[in-house]
Amino acid sequence: MALTLCSSSSFINLNETKDLITPDDLSLGTVSFARTKPSCRLRTRSSMQDATQISHEKAYTSEGGRSGGEKFHPFSGPHSAGNDSRVPVFVMLPLDTVTHGGHLTKPRAMNASLMALKSAGVEGVMVDAWWGLVEKDGPLKYNWEGYAELVQMVERHGLKLQVVMSFHQCGGNVGDSCSIPLPPWVLEEIGKNPDLVYTDKSGRRNPEYISLGVDSLPVLRGRTPIQVYTDYMMSFRERFRDYLGDVIVEVQVGMGPCGELRYPAYPESNGTWRFPGIGEFQCYDKYMRASLEASAQAITKRDWGRSGPHDSGQYNQFPEDTGFFRREGTWTTEYGKFFLEWYSGSLLAHGDRILEAAEGVFQGTGAKLSGKIAGIHWHYRSRSHAPELTSGYYNTRHRNGYDPIARMFSKHDVAFNFTCMEMKDTEQPEHCSPEGLVRQVKMATRSARVELAGENALERYDSGAYSQVLETSRSDSGNGLCAFTFLRLNKRLFDGENWRNLAEFVKSMSEGSRSRRLSEFDISGTNLYVGFIKEKNVKTKEAALM
Repeated sequence: MALTLCSSSSFINLNETKDLITPDDLSLGTVSFARTKPSCRLRTRSSMQDATQISHEKAYTSEGGRSGGEKFHPFSGPHSAGNDSRVPVFVMLPLDTVTHGGHLTKPRAMNASLMALKSAGVEGVMVDAWWGLVEKDGPLKYNWEGYAELVQMVERHGLKLQVVMSFHQCGGNVGDSCSIPLPPWVLEEIGKNPDLVYTDKSGRRNPEYISLGVDSLPVLRGRTPIQVYTDYMMSFRERFRDYLGDVIVEVQVGMGPCGELRYPAYPESNGTWRFPGIGEFQCYDKYMRASLEASAQAITKRDWGRSGPHDSGQYNQFPEDTGFFRREGTWTTEYGKFFLEWYSGSLLAHGDRILEAAEGVFQGTGAKLSGKIAGIHWHYRSRSHAPELTSGYYNTRHRNGYDPIARMFSKHDVAFNFTCMEMKDTEQPEHCSPEGLVRQVKMATRSARVELAGENALERYDSGAYSQVLETSRSDSGNGLCAFTFLRLNKRLFDGENWRNLAEFVKSMSEGSRSRRLSEFDISGTNLYVGFIKEKNVKTKEAALM
């Protein structure tokens, strides 16, 4: 197929041909464009240096002073409530946007992709700022250079940027196309003390994310994990302070595997878990066990603290196959309620600690904070909601587990980012209900007065998935969406019908979900469209996509 770019002075100058890219330069495709001058706003000091030790007894503003009672600036970016009907669309960049060497992957291909997205009306893009890349050379040694290249490029195209503070590993989950482990020096500490990571009842260790059981213990070369995350965010703030609130409009704070506030209850690596299994509780490292024991002793129920539930089954079982999760199982007993309150409460406290730190770091910068919650929709129609329970969401037929999460997010003025917005009940097994789950979350965020943003859980390019997101974005029942981030930028997105569907979707979201079909030769609607222009008086450059 061919991707055709309309020539205009603001989009591409075809008279400047000496700097055009050759087909061999791009992997996503080939697009001709003129070289643009780099921005001069990035701070000239190198970010590849030892950072000074930061006091963790104070919260700092972007100027380095004490924050006091300062609040976020009124946000005029994608989360603004000024125009309730418009929902800006962002696109997730590839997981390996920055290389292991710290440089931008295929910058010319990225430049062409950003040009196309801008022309289609997309608001901006999202990128993971991987802990395992930025701080891989040692504690407090940060390399932000690849991300600096990206920020400059995004600004040149007039786009906005959402940056994820990704404190988890990449690899082993749905959609993970590359491997980015935690920093080597962190893995060394885990090698010395395997209890630093989440552990299931069989003793299986999960290296995706540091266990919340050590949040406040100096187990990472003299720093606590919360201190390490705070230092990382402060380094990011200082490196990009001139862009925060302007180009970088949102900072999503990672709080668990896949960046989501949850336990790694359903790991796909090595075939451990398969959809739609219930997963397993992840509370068997020695620090989590000590916390459980202390909680049981506090209510004089020492026996309850000896271990997790003995009858909760295995990863790939169904609720009715277990004593704990079946219809009137152990989850309904006093012991079951105690355990689930401790397990979910520990996760909630973990999120509270990280978001409190993030609020102190980014207060006054103008950038919006967000956090991500997983859309665990399988077995949603059962009474126990087993997969949600093992993941740390105490949500059952009789208890709303998303209200306390939404209230915690609201406390820190953090947008609630939720997945599975594209899914329909009719597309899933009978026990699933993504639509019911989304409705519940919309009501919870509305009640807590917290903004709701959305993502698609799986890569979908069909009009049916887009239509479902459009329906979800409305505020008829509960909270409407303040922004939507599409997963993800790749070659398939630029295929003819896929690209046309995206362009129509972006336009509909910008018009408040009023769908308007884009014609094949839609010159007025967008600057970029799929198809061949036959009119001889239109100056074009064709890009043959791979």
